[in-house]
Amino acid sequence: MIKKNKTILVVAAHPDDDVLGCGGTLKKLSKKGSDINLIFLSDGVSSRKMTNKKFLQEISRRKKACERACRILGSNKPIFYDLPDNSLDTVSFLKIVKLIKNHIDKIKPEIIFTHFHNDLNIDHSITNRAVVTACRPLKNNPVKILLFFEVPSSTEWQITGKKENLFNPNWFEDISLELNSKIKALKAYKSEIRKWPHPRSEKGVKALAQWRGATAGFKAAEAFILGRKI
Repeated sequence: MIKKNKTILVVAAHPDDDVLGCGGTLKKLSKKGSDINLIFLSDGVSSRKMTNKKFLQEISRRKKACERACRILGSNKPIFYDLPDNSLDTVSFLKIVKLIKNHIDKIKPEIIFTHFHNDLNIDHSITNRAVVTACRPLKNNPVKILLFFEVPSSTEWQITGKKENLFNPNWFEDISLELNSKIKALKAYKSEIRKWPHPRSEKGVKALAQWRGATAGFKAAEAFILGRKI
């Protein structure tokens, strides 16, 4: 468990991945005084079929929802890079790495939360690779802990690769007192919440938190894979 005040960076592919993956943990850390920063590589919308006017409206709505969620969780104002949605494989990998590395150099985070690598969503997978590349353990890199989160209706739907490459968490954060805040932040993204039964429904997100908690002796938890600890 993360106990001391830290400078935190969340690198997520899309607005709402942060809430789904580590929203409760961010709320807990903000209550402890940690400085929480978020960057989003893609808009999460541009791959959907819609008119140009509708597209601009949806982009604006998604960003405003993200800002509301950040206020609920106690995070700083998010930064959006607006790379193409579900198409990060069309962007220079070096460009993505440099965006992340420049942000690391600027705020010098001690802990980074990002996606798990073997995820069904290609943007999630590429985000993980870019973060790991930007966080190579060189002399002046400030990042001491890398934690990979799961995103309901994406991470658990991946079926390719060996069983040991699927999400098998080894780090749990107790969010028993923060689960309500996580759900409140999730509700900021009204258009992204699905109806039950669906992993990304309100009931589904609660059920996952309760299951992860039960496996670690808590009423509710968020689960991570520790990528590196220095």
